[in-house]
Amino acid sequence: MELKSSISVLGAGGWGTALAIMARKYGNNVTLWSPFKEEINGILRFGENRKLLPGVPVPPEICLTTDPQEAAQAELIIFAVPSFAVASTAKLIADIIKPGTLVANAGKGLETGTHRRFTEVLAELLPTARVVALSGPSHAEEVSRDIPTTIISASKDVEAAERVQELLMNPNFRIYVNTDVVGVELGGALKNVIALSAGICDGLGMGDNTKAALMTRGLAEIARLGVKMGARSATFAGLSGMGDLIVTCGSLHSRNRRAGMLIGQGHSPEEAVRLVGTVEGYHAALAGWELAHAVGIEMPIIEQCRGVCYNGESAREAISALMQRPRRHESENQWVL
Repeated sequence: MELKSSISVLGAGGWGTALAIMARKYGNNVTLWSPFKEEINGILRFGENRKLLPGVPVPPEICLTTDPQEAAQAELIIFAVPSFAVASTAKLIADIIKPGTLVANAGKGLETGTHRRFTEVLAELLPTARVVALSGPSHAEEVSRDIPTTIISASKDVEAAERVQELLMNPNFRIYVNTDVVGVELGGALKNVIALSAGICDGLGMGDNTKAALMTRGLAEIARLGVKMGARSATFAGLSGMGDLIVTCGSLHSRNRRAGMLIGQGHSPEEAVRLVGTVEGYHAALAGWELAHAVGIEMPIIEQCRGVCYNGESAREAISALMQRPRRHESENQWVL
């Protein structure tokens, strides 16, 4: 096989492993990095990521490593680490990547405390890199099994976004380029809060009507914030907005939805996160509310989710509070073009 290029994936969780498997299958020289020896050793021993992607073989041609130096030499470096680890991982490679390296963030969230988008974090810490955001409806369980999936490659640097598109796109992984990085990243980060809320509704035994209302009004909230921050409204009707919201609210692959179901069934938010693992919506509920408050945007669903997750408020009472808000016209602050 003539290899297209070299790609390193930082983070050997489910999403990172899935991206590495796909990139290798479709013609790239691939390195998969993890800071955890036990994670790498497990894949070497079993030939698969048994915990997160059981039954999906990891090709032996993929280089598995815990050495940042070895992972930092690729043309494209994909960040697939949890949101809390983006900055620390970037610092590991800051002094060893080559100028002009393509760096794509495949995670979805906001930096705790600063509320910055992760392309902003990476651009600051890796100033010579060409930074791209990858987002859209894409569960690792399906990408790793070559199930048709479509995502976004977003950057103000159009050539960088198009090169990432060229390297990763294949017959079962279609990629569209978008220059609205703000909209793409906010949609990807905040839909996790709505998915967590949707799971809470499921856990409480609410119906399809409830979830449809939650998703629709949740997307309107996200779009209001995005437009206020300079995003294009049309972005939220696309893959990184509506598309990602649909898949994350509706699928049992979604850790956000599963954690929400546990909360709705009576578990504490902290216990739900412990049982499920990484739940980006839990962290984004606080960051999203703080960001909305800072810029003066009303986001009632995210506000109520934050209250349930951080203030011990009742999920049933949160739904009641949303249903009894003052009467409005749906066309107010309409976001769809």
